[in-house]
Amino acid sequence: MEKGFYHVPQAINEPIQGYAPGSAERAEVQAAYDKMWNETLNIPMVINGKRIETGKTMRVLPPHDHQHNVGSFHFGEAKHVHEAIQASLDAKEAWENMSWANRSAIFLKAADLVAGPYRARINAATMIQQSKTIFQAEIDSACELADFLRFNVQYATEIYAEQPYTHSHSGLWNRVDYRPLEGFTFAITPFNFTAIAGNLPTSMAMMGNTVVWKPSLSQLYSAHLLMEIFEEAGIPPGVINMIITDPQETADIVFGHPDFAGLHYTGSTTVFQNIWKTIGNNITKYRTYPRIVGETGGKDFVMVHRTAKVQQVVTALIRGAFEFQGQKCSAASRAYIPSNLWQAVKTGLVNTMAELNMGSPRDFENFITAVIHEGAFDKLAKYIDQAKADSNAEIIAGGNYDKSKGYFIEPTVIVASDPKYVTMEEELFGPVLTIYVYPEDQYEETLKLVDETSPYALTGALFSEDRYALEVGERALRNAAGNFYINDKPTGAVVGQQPFGGARASGTNDKAGSKQNLYRWVSPRLIKETLLTPEHYGYPFLAKD
Repeated sequence: MEKGFYHVPQAINEPIQGYAPGSAERAEVQAAYDKMWNETLNIPMVINGKRIETGKTMRVLPPHDHQHNVGSFHFGEAKHVHEAIQASLDAKEAWENMSWANRSAIFLKAADLVAGPYRARINAATMIQQSKTIFQAEIDSACELADFLRFNVQYATEIYAEQPYTHSHSGLWNRVDYRPLEGFTFAITPFNFTAIAGNLPTSMAMMGNTVVWKPSLSQLYSAHLLMEIFEEAGIPPGVINMIITDPQETADIVFGHPDFAGLHYTGSTTVFQNIWKTIGNNITKYRTYPRIVGETGGKDFVMVHRTAKVQQVVTALIRGAFEFQGQKCSAASRAYIPSNLWQAVKTGLVNTMAELNMGSPRDFENFITAVIHEGAFDKLAKYIDQAKADSNAEIIAGGNYDKSKGYFIEPTVIVASDPKYVTMEEELFGPVLTIYVYPEDQYEETLKLVDETSPYALTGALFSEDRYALEVGERALRNAAGNFYINDKPTGAVVGQQPFGGARASGTNDKAGSKQNLYRWVSPRLIKETLLTPEHYGYPFLAKD
């Protein structure tokens, strides 16, 4: 057996490629997209390393062209959930006993596969089923996913190296054994980030846990490719099992199992709260108290002080609200603009939005593509129609929609005269930004309004050229956002630089892309070894004077 304290490669952020006209990466991803677009992919479940095809298939629908067929996936049954749990439990002993160095090597190889030979394909897959532009796909499925894998290896290494102090003359030795959780873990991942779909199961597996993974039905095209990458990297059968099953049926089985040990979740707040309630109701069934980690919704704000620079605010609102059609839990969806800047900000928004092209992500000139599915489209159209009818709301840009070919919602800006208007409070998850114009001399009162309007606390941004105003705002909004941005848009957290997560109704704030998250997937055992063991019960104070 090898002996040594190894140094893993120093993690650095994967460079973002530009995809400019004439570049090699542009040609490569376009070729991959065209090839995959003209194929029909068969997507099975993967349980204990085996492809499971049930014959009960559903189509993969590109949101920007929902009549086009790029493949189908096999829908499973209750028995497949049971099989995935058993596969995880069967694989657990060998996986948790694998040396830290060998586990790390697997994930480092996965990162290099993502950033190298699979880069064009994983980007193209994300463009096809999730309707991301090439830039949004690149920063997500290539760069952020590679960053998660590499930085988590580094963080795991640092955690294992953290050991308690022992004095050299104490006659004992203290050490910590960082055990994985006792049982199997469960990952539920969303449609909107391929990187999250890759990070949630692998971060648990990296610490020696085995995983049942349920990806979103709207992300299965790239999830299938992730499983291929994991397997090529060397993850053994049973360590990560991908199931495609009914959500409620799956929940009943997983959360009713005595060996359920942990949940890693990203998705809606309502679903997460229901899961938490179910786990609480089942608490006496479990072998151990399950770890619950969740990142949910957001109603993210941009707060603007009267000294802010108008063009910076306009750019932040355009990018923060409309990139990836606003389908980020961090997207800017409510903004507070002071009255002295409003006309200039309004003009900048209207003029800039007139330049934005909308269509298929295959056309690299498009800034906006389609929302994820018909349900999202219908929900957004309903809110837009309501704003058109309401007397306390005005649409100043956008407001159109069309689902004849794809689920296209035009980027829309609503100005609300009521700061508690429905779209200022409710999460829409689409390219709709609502603005409230406040009196420029009521900055501190408006900060209080920002803090109290939403139950969420995920991201937020504050714009000002006045350092005193920034300090006041930073303090007033201390609990309003887990990721807080000064003079920048509230999206775009980078692994290793801005660990991501929020509190209140936005989740448990366990910070994906940090050591804080990995700590959740270990159960430390403190070992105290006495080197000179006492052989008599007496202490010096017991002696006679």
